[in-house]
Amino acid sequence: MYVSHLSLLDFRSYASADVELDPGVNAFVGRNGRGKTNLVEAIGYVATLGSHRVATDAPLIRSGADRAVVRTRIVRGDRASTVELEITQGKANRARINRGQAVRARDVLGVLRTVLFAPEDLALVKAEPDGRRRFMDQLLVLMMPRVSAVLSDYERVLRQRSALLKSARASRRAGGSARAESAAAAELATLDVWDARLAELGAEILSLRIQLVDALRPAVAAAYEQVSDADGHAEISYRSSLPALSAGYTPELSTGSGDNFADVGQLRDLLLDALVTARPQELDRGVSLVGPHRDDLVLTLGGLPAKGYASHGESWSFALALRLASFRLLGGDPQNSADSPAFWDPELGTDADPVLILDDVFAELDVRRRQRLADLVLPARQVLVTAAVPEDIPAALEGVRFHVEPGTVTRDR
Repeated sequence: MYVSHLSLLDFRSYASADVELDPGVNAFVGRNGRGKTNLVEAIGYVATLGSHRVATDAPLIRSGADRAVVRTRIVRGDRASTVELEITQGKANRARINRGQAVRARDVLGVLRTVLFAPEDLALVKAEPDGRRRFMDQLLVLMMPRVSAVLSDYERVLRQRSALLKSARASRRAGGSARAESAAAAELATLDVWDARLAELGAEILSLRIQLVDALRPAVAAAYEQVSDADGHAEISYRSSLPALSAGYTPELSTGSGDNFADVGQLRDLLLDALVTARPQELDRGVSLVGPHRDDLVLTLGGLPAKGYASHGESWSFALALRLASFRLLGGDPQNSADSPAFWDPELGTDADPVLILDDVFAELDVRRRQRLADLVLPARQVLVTAAVPEDIPAALEGVRFHVEPGTVTRDR
């Protein structure tokens, strides 16, 4: 899989842009602030419907415009597909595949898959759990596009349930009158319904995340060893907000098939039990305290938490290992002999290896790490690199060079 063409209209700093890309290495070179990251951000957006730089879509639309359009041509095997995304202020985004009828934006998920590593990824190690949860969920969507709908439904139910908790807390505090007591009773009955739905969706997310961490664990350890000479074994584990799973999931939660996967039915029951137990505290605080939205991907190095203990260089290596492991898990490394996870979507088929994007990464690495990273990414079908100066790009990554100036992209001859 690779991107052969990128077209932008009113995206970020570009009024318009058309860029022809090749398989192999494509490097965008230009001083900071010239717009090179905007190009790879657009490609990453087509794959994930999100930006690695901002949490909302509004900044993606060029100042003064009311919409942005990103169009990509994606080659997979001997077939090419065109995906167009229209990002509109205050409205739902629209998408088209092969210039057909408009569809929901999430319907394009799976057509293009990318793994993107950027300086912002240091937050995976150093920052709060929400970034690590997002890392797991985005990777799951790349492997199983249908998971996007499950995650969206869970967020909707969580918002509704949290609003109901706040309303019930207010009713309880008002108290006294028969009307207030009746309202509180009705809200608690409705809360039971939301609890059941939250447990159903949350169990599916929790099960998939556990499977994902199982599949990633050896690849992360191997990738860290490859990119770092530092002592210490890199380890990842899943920390759940469920009391029964607080120390990691147990063998009793496996399917018994030998795959050691968490059973959705058992997880649903555990979630329901935990919600019942936590309800008094949730009503007091007006927030949902149990579920995947409270969980974390735990990173340890040499048995110690990476957050707070790892050095700056070790943190960089760990963040890089997470992305390289993702790349290998998605099938981007032809030398990877590990079996595909059982939850891999068979509809993705062959030639679905991801495009690898390295956004301003080499400037942050020493010479040794630069060379090791270059050697590790060379097997990729397509690598997109951004750099402020040509010297930042290792010599091993020979390929097409683009010179980027404000609003223009020129291919070197």
